[in-house]
Amino acid sequence: MDLLLPLQLPPYPFKITDQNGQLTLFDTIRKKNIIITPEEWVRQHFVQYLINQKHYPKTLIKLEGGHKLHGMARRSDIVVYNPGGEKILLVECKAPSVSIDQKTFDQVARYNMVHKVKLLAVTNGLQHYYCHIDFENRAYQFIEELPAYGEI
Repeated sequence: MDLLLPLQLPPYPFKITDQNGQLTLFDTIRKKNIIITPEEWVRQHFVQYLINQKHYPKTLIKLEGGHKLHGMARRSDIVVYNPGGEKILLVECKAPSVSIDQKTFDQVARYNMVHKVKLLAVTNGLQHYYCHIDFENRAYQFIEELPAYGEI
């Protein structure tokens, strides 16, 4: 398994170091070195995509935020807020080897029962899916492209 597998996201010049045989990269959001796992590799690329291509402010992005669902502790990969503190985007990241299927969407939907975010993204770094959630009509609609920050 190649940890540094090329993804279907723009490349980014991460600051990668070898710490006692474990590759780490500097996480610009959490401001510390993070061990590179396949899922973390996807998460870091997607964060840079949000910041550099879609112009989401770095200060409004939270990684691995904790929440409770049915009394169980859970973590959301990426949550983006607006300046008023309202959650505007929830992103679930998977390793490139994990196919995105109904089970993956069900997980994001369960997390979103807590977050109530109207825009969801699911990615394994190779495939990306985006959808708008209409809570009032209990419906969702897949969209081709993730809106830029200024379009939300």
